[in-house]
Amino acid sequence: MELAIIVLILTFMFTYTGAINTKKLYEDNKQVFNYFKEKDYDFLVKSRYGGEIDPDDLFEKRIHKFTIAFVVVLSIVLFNFSWINLIIGIIIVIVIYKNQYSNLKSYYKKHLTEIDQTLPYYLKSIEILAQHYTIPVAISKSIETAPPMFKDGLREMIKKIDAGDSSIDPYISFAEEYPVRDSLRMMRLLYRLSIGAQENKQEQLLVFSKSVSSLQNKAREQKYQKRLDKMEKKTLAMLMVTGGGTMLVLFIAMVMMMMSW
Repeated sequence: MELAIIVLILTFMFTYTGAINTKKLYEDNKQVFNYFKEKDYDFLVKSRYGGEIDPDDLFEKRIHKFTIAFVVVLSIVLFNFSWINLIIGIIIVIVIYKNQYSNLKSYYKKHLTEIDQTLPYYLKSIEILAQHYTIPVAISKSIETAPPMFKDGLREMIKKIDAGDSSIDPYISFAEEYPVRDSLRMMRLLYRLSIGAQENKQEQLLVFSKSVSSLQNKAREQKYQKRLDKMEKKTLAMLMVTGGGTMLVLFIAMVMMMMSW
């Protein structure tokens, strides 16, 4: 324990004075560290914080904590080496590295319904704007009022389209970056709408509108089902507590009757 405290103090001093520059370490080895970044990490950060926090900045802080933990654990293991200490040290370092990702994943699962609802309601605004503008222009005009988690992806999509990419790739890239429910299917529909002939625009908008409405209905059903499941769990818990309390009262009454005999 004393050794751990000493190593921790020294690591803090070296980090604070710049002897151990974790920021430079991250910048110099960014590609290597990004190899260990989870594929859905950026999406989870955006679904949790919107556009308030840059995923790269948050990942850099994660690497910073991991580096300090690695140095401390490595020092302790080397000073008092044993295979058990080595295994425990590896487990501790992995847990520290995965902790932030686990918290983001937990938040996503907990708020899955709300996150999935963001896309259909956003697409509804696109549908309204598409009545008067082309799809790229409608998307561009919708960015400021779009859900925060989508803004960076929408800007990147418009940037690619403005650069001359008229293929489906910008739309698919957006769907892959934000894998909320039915995002890939809806981006395909949006692309088809963008390349459709003007004389068939109303028909295409009608098909798109039906798809968006269907997606909204699914989101509502999921929301109501989640509420229903929550109410059922509370009702079941209440019945169990009530039944258990009743059984306990009856048991105490029977014991008291037997003792009185």
